[in-house]
Amino acid sequence: MTMLSIPSRLRDAPAPALVGAVLAVLATMLAVTALVAQVGGNRGIAPVASSTDIDVRGIEVNVTGDNAEDARQNGWREAQRLAWEKLDGPDIPDSRLESLVSAIVVEQENIGPRRYVATLGVIFDRQRAGALLGASGSRSRSAPMLTLPTMISGGTQTMFEVRNPWQQAWAEYQFGSSTIDYVRPSGSGGESLLLTYGQTGRRSRAWWNNILDQFGAADVLVPIANLRWEWPGGPVEGRFTARYGPDNRFLESFTMRAESAEQLPAMLRRAVARFDAIFSEALESGTLSPDPTLTLDNVELSPQIRALLDEARRAEAEESRAEERDVPEPTAQPTSEPNALDPDTLVAASAIYVVQVATPTSESYDTAISLIRGTPGVLGATYTSTAVGGNSIIRVTYSGELSALAAALRSRGWAVNEGSNALGISR
Repeated sequence: MTMLSIPSRLRDAPAPALVGAVLAVLATMLAVTALVAQVGGNRGIAPVASSTDIDVRGIEVNVTGDNAEDARQNGWREAQRLAWEKLDGPDIPDSRLESLVSAIVVEQENIGPRRYVATLGVIFDRQRAGALLGASGSRSRSAPMLTLPTMISGGTQTMFEVRNPWQQAWAEYQFGSSTIDYVRPSGSGGESLLLTYGQTGRRSRAWWNNILDQFGAADVLVPIANLRWEWPGGPVEGRFTARYGPDNRFLESFTMRAESAEQLPAMLRRAVARFDAIFSEALESGTLSPDPTLTLDNVELSPQIRALLDEARRAEAEESRAEERDVPEPTAQPTSEPNALDPDTLVAASAIYVVQVATPTSESYDTAISLIRGTPGVLGATYTSTAVGGNSIIRVTYSGELSALAAALRSRGWAVNEGSNALGISR
């Protein structure tokens, strides 16, 4: 228990002055305690590192065998075949199919003496399986999108204030094969104060720009899960709504149902996959694009996207000038603008490097990205893989050579190891 001592110079002071001093000290202590309580606690969930492998989840098997181990092996082989059929893969023998599998993920399993009942996930190596599935080529991805999963339950909107199953579902889902570049906050530290449900209702572009700049994002996605329990521990109905942008625009909604609390995590994982499909379709249709009213400074976008946005702004300006002069709109000549869509010219002044940074604690994870962004010459930096307690990967856009970036990081107190177009740093 904290002891409150009264300074000797106040012991002989008049009673009103002594009471005022004691109240001031107590107010200060309460304010500090309240601030620590708001950001303290075990509330952050670090997102898993994304992989480009092909991930198929929710494969249910129910098989038998000569013994428990044989039944399990039969179940895994059956899951591989079912997952391959789900991907519409061609007919291939089991021996070749096993060579395409990089991992089996056990979501739930029950093992008997001769029976194996489980829900499994199968991960196929993209380099080996992509050619058979017609997905070996590179695909365009969206700009970095700050993702704010919101759960509504019992009339309370929760985002990162406390750990919740909706936040956990988004943190643990594997988005490596998605066309959306999700920026998933962990919710630790001050993030729980900055990223709240109230923020989704703000319209101030200046406020949004400050938040997006901290996370290296270009726009925002808001997947909302409204959960209604029929009774405690009983069936739960979820109404899910996809929104996006600083104006909280509506995309699509759907409903799902879980028969018990034990089935809720599986339902939420299916909902995350449905959201990913909704956002991917919106990207393909052109609906999901960076809001032009948000500044793109210090945001890492591909040169092609930047060039297209610049070209759209120039076309709008030319159209406005044509209307003012009351003359027909001039024919757009994209190629007449030198270097308008030339990625080589746009990249000439800068380069993208991979930086592996040691993040042993959540505090080091939170501060590493801000310290790297503050390094002179760094134009942008964003996490591509996070691992609290290990090494995280940051993609850095730097206006100079790799050796110059290494020297700049050393001058800021980092221990730097240089590799082939990559750096390893620690403090």
